[in-house]
Amino acid sequence: MASKFSRRDFVADSTKLALGAMIIPRHVLGATPLRRAPSDTLNFACVGFGGMGMNNTMELIDAGENLVAVCDIDPAFVERQIAGKLRPNREGVVSPSAIKLRDAYAKAAKYSDFREMLDKQKDIEAVIIATPDHLHATVAVAAMRAGKHVYVQKPLAYSVYETRLLARVAAETKVATQMGNQGHSREGTRRIHDWINAGVIGPVREVHIWTDRPQRYWAQGIPGPTQIPAPQTNAPAASAATPPAGPPAPPSWNVGTVNRAILTAMAANPRDLPAGLNWPLFLGPAAQDIPYHPAYHPFSWRGWVPFGVSAIGDMGAHLIDQAYWSLGLGLPTSIVSHSTPWGGPANNPASYPLAMQTKYEFAARGNKPPVTMHWYDGGLSPMLLADVPAPAGDGGGAIFVGEKGYLTHQTYGDNPQIFPASLAAEAANVPKSFPRVETGHEVNWAQACKGEAKASSPFDYAAPLTEVMLLGVVALRAGQNRRIEYDAANMSVKNVPEANQYLTREYRAGWAL
Repeated sequence: MASKFSRRDFVADSTKLALGAMIIPRHVLGATPLRRAPSDTLNFACVGFGGMGMNNTMELIDAGENLVAVCDIDPAFVERQIAGKLRPNREGVVSPSAIKLRDAYAKAAKYSDFREMLDKQKDIEAVIIATPDHLHATVAVAAMRAGKHVYVQKPLAYSVYETRLLARVAAETKVATQMGNQGHSREGTRRIHDWINAGVIGPVREVHIWTDRPQRYWAQGIPGPTQIPAPQTNAPAASAATPPAGPPAPPSWNVGTVNRAILTAMAANPRDLPAGLNWPLFLGPAAQDIPYHPAYHPFSWRGWVPFGVSAIGDMGAHLIDQAYWSLGLGLPTSIVSHSTPWGGPANNPASYPLAMQTKYEFAARGNKPPVTMHWYDGGLSPMLLADVPAPAGDGGGAIFVGEKGYLTHQTYGDNPQIFPASLAAEAANVPKSFPRVETGHEVNWAQACKGEAKASSPFDYAAPLTEVMLLGVVALRAGQNRRIEYDAANMSVKNVPEANQYLTREYRAGWAL
């Protein structure tokens, strides 16, 4: 069991040690592969524990790190999630990792407000942030300015401005940072980097990237609970009308009918605030005063405009990452997006479109040619060549189009392949030229916090990657098929001034960054 003491607790008092103040060596503490020295243990907290944060936490607990605090606005949901992980498998066995998670959670201090946690809990050295997207930057800035190392789930932030702010604060505070794009630490992504930089498929001028989300996971392109019509309790009775002759006409099942059916179902949902749920803290920096509805929490928040950044925010970090890194793309010079309709009123949409496409143009980099990157989501995908099979796997993938051949990979950069076969044989002989991450992504970050490793996806890398992702949404909000020209040096849209408002957002009073 991991010790509750931090490394700082083991600095000896100079009055007790004749040789003066020193850190007790690991061998004196009796550390072994099965018993870690307290001086090697990271005291960490998790904000947003009920979803992905719980999985991140399990990785660190399994590695011997010490969970000291949990912060979540919905403790009942957390308890249900833990109970789910404790269910036996088909063989009747409960996961040992789930048991360790339960025990660590039981011992950890509990909070609903991250500000109170950072103020009161002085033994926290590092913080995992796995809240909805709109809260990422708010919590991360507070934690870094409090001197805590931070791990932030993807996307790094809700807006382009926030990505740059996080990168700047990370540089100022010199804490260890990591974004939760786990594929960046995997072998597939590193192998792609080897192959592209060895020139196996030749210069790359075109990349196609796609995911089927949100199609299989959450709803988009629908009206939201704020559009539920108010009940007409005192409406005058309708005058009787003479029924038409013959059988009644069948209902008209058009989009309006579907949207009304959605709103009727939402109106029928219980909308009383669940016991213990701190809804004002869920809203946090969101400017709108949005009443609670189960359509927003838990999980489904990602499709709603005030809280998430759609599929490109969910999966872009796992799919754009490989091309962005291996090709050294930097920030785009122009972006254009188009989509299916937004959900809700056009002037103030409630949800993101069900499907969108984005085209990015990246300038030449040294001797590397310009690159056009195409993004597709919601079930859209490129028309593939007959001799280049689409990657199987988690509903997404990518194709690099090189002068000599093609490279494909699945989500997270998994299972990269080279076509044609003659180039695949050449690729097999390319040496591993870039360092590998021997641990999991979360553990790599914990090691970076302790000065034992370099973080795989720190904010100085993750921030511009996230900016690329979010610029796709900025272009879409600028207008269907409206090409925006981007001045990255000044964080400005040059040709569509009104699009600059979408590089940041309005904050609730007292929450501005």
